[in-house]
Amino acid sequence: MLSTGAMRAHLLAAGLAGPVATSREQSLRSYRLFAARDPRVTLGLDPLWRWDERDLLRLMADKCGVSGDPAYRSGPDVIDPERTLSALGAFAARLAEAARRRAPVLLGTGHPHRLLGFYAGLADALSAAGCLVLTPAQGRCVDITTRFGVRTYSLDYVRGVALVREEGAEGAGCETGAHTHSPLPVRAALEGLADAGGPLPELVVGDHGWVCGAGQLGIEAVGLADTDDPALFVGEAEGRVSVAVPLDDAVRSDYYRPLTRYVLNRACLSR
Repeated sequence: MLSTGAMRAHLLAAGLAGPVATSREQSLRSYRLFAARDPRVTLGLDPLWRWDERDLLRLMADKCGVSGDPAYRSGPDVIDPERTLSALGAFAARLAEAARRRAPVLLGTGHPHRLLGFYAGLADALSAAGCLVLTPAQGRCVDITTRFGVRTYSLDYVRGVALVREEGAEGAGCETGAHTHSPLPVRAALEGLADAGGPLPELVVGDHGWVCGAGQLGIEAVGLADTDDPALFVGEAEGRVSVAVPLDDAVRSDYYRPLTRYVLNRACLSR
């Protein structure tokens, strides 16, 4: 079992917390765009409150540990590992509660190249605990606006985790997928469940639009978020995201494996 001290050391050594690869410039740009309600960074969330750039900087300093000094404009951003550890504990508690209820769950990621393994480990453990891991609307087309224009993607699942693929990508079941911040995939998945008359998820686990899109629709959602993803932390502050875990979401995929073990240990879901 990974101790809290060992997990803290791993977060810092892997660049998941402490000084992270996400730059201050990237983060401030996201706060500026979020304040303008740009859908590229609101990720499907329709904020209840008015958030200006200074409000967002204060929120992110509180939730992530980034510098709250508005004069700090360039250089690396920083995530406080203590805040990550605290949020991972809360994240594990939500998984444990879902497992206790044997609740239907939906897992999805906009970072399949990095985070698929993390979520797949959770899906395996939740399934073993008796949860129904939902995989609705497989193959459904989703039109997503990108910087290259509107592109058509298809919804797919790998080891119980939803992702999207570009048209013409490798076949279903392969572990490649597209990076997206869009809430449209989770909406398509939920629409598929409604069309089929199946149970809706009682918990959505993921990142980006998977979390904010579900939370906006009133479904409990938990997930991971970087310093340039203010939407999840705004959702948490406004009560529509249950847990947002601050960490760098784009390091090597194998660096997330200890997080899987740590979370499952604390949720009493290790096998």
